[in-house]
Amino acid sequence: MSSNIIVRRMKYDDLDAVVQIDADILGFLRKNYYKNKFEKGMEPNSNLCSLVALENNSVVGFIMGTMYFGEYGFDENSAIIDTIGVSPRYQGFGIAALLYKEFIETISKFDIKKIYTIVDWEDLSLIKFFNSEGFVPSKRLCLEMEI
Repeated sequence: MSSNIIVRRMKYDDLDAVVQIDADILGFLRKNYYKNKFEKGMEPNSNLCSLVALENNSVVGFIMGTMYFGEYGFDENSAIIDTIGVSPRYQGFGIAALLYKEFIETISKFDIKKIYTIVDWEDLSLIKFFNSEGFVPSKRLCLEMEI
């Protein structure tokens, strides 16, 4: 891997690369999920913040989040990171941290004060990553119910 990683705003043309990275990580395709996210993110007044990391003009990682301005009972401007992925070939080189840093810089322009995310309890590598970036358990409780 070269050290020439650049981060830029996600474009609709990045869809296939993002879907493939996600599938390489999870082992299954989520094309409809990403197609919907991309379509919403490309709207002029979108509150989504999505970035990609490139090496030699190829997408090697991405981060997607949403900014909130009072929703869900939050009394401060906040953001939720809902998806982050780095191609397995590029993991361990600091690309996720670079994407996260650029994400913070981007959302800071909107007076965001807090960031949330949800992590699978058994995904220790992702928990370790977010811990290294300063995340701590939230005072909010994530609830679920099967139907």
